[in-house]
Amino acid sequence: MLADDWTPPPVLLAVDLVIFTLRESVLQVLLVERGVDPFEGASALPGGFLATSTEDILAAAHRELFEEAGLGADQLHLEQLGAYGTPDRDPRGRVVSVAYLAIAPELPQPRAGTDAADATWTPVSDVLSHRVRLAFDHERILQDGLERARSKLEHTVLATAFCTPPFTINELQQVYEAVWGVELDPRNFYRKVQAVEDFIVPLGAERRVGRGRPARLFAPGKRSTLFPPLVRPTPTTTTEARR
Repeated sequence: MLADDWTPPPVLLAVDLVIFTLRESVLQVLLVERGVDPFEGASALPGGFLATSTEDILAAAHRELFEEAGLGADQLHLEQLGAYGTPDRDPRGRVVSVAYLAIAPELPQPRAGTDAADATWTPVSDVLSHRVRLAFDHERILQDGLERARSKLEHTVLATAFCTPPFTINELQQVYEAVWGVELDPRNFYRKVQAVEDFIVPLGAERRVGRGRPARLFAPGKRSTLFPPLVRPTPTTTTEARR
């Protein structure tokens, strides 16, 4: 039983966004330069506090997505990643953040949001190698988002969310290589993709790439899960370093 004089502790609620896209076959994440304290001038994931006490958490994520990147929720894959509430994660007080993972192909140049000085696409490898440091616990959130994306590529059709239809199998392979941080054998990848019925569907059209044979064009099929799964290979030191 709670004591009669107990009062709930003051807790602020925020949302943070891990927004991934592929630009020139490189996995990139949207980062903002904070324009206010704490961590003014530091890089961070886009996000912010709930606008009002009545704002739904998902609605707040949609709002921040539009304010920070100019994107509507219907333009990309969006799912809840997790909640982060370590007591000392924010010097302003007890702040719990609900993080969301967002994925879309070839996203445009971002614009800075309400409390950001700048916004830019940054290679994920720059964060993983600590060339770019993130404010708060945003590196952990980004790493969790990356692992979620990597895992879902094995068992779901999430990879097609990185592709703008129509796409070639080679372009789909580039998604797996960029997200997993490995190099894949083209013939083996082609065989595995074709073994999953209705993963991707041929459009009966081709696109010429360079001087080679025209490549067949595909669109996402009706499947949501992959069976058999596309198992992620263990990255080598060399491929991991190139990521």
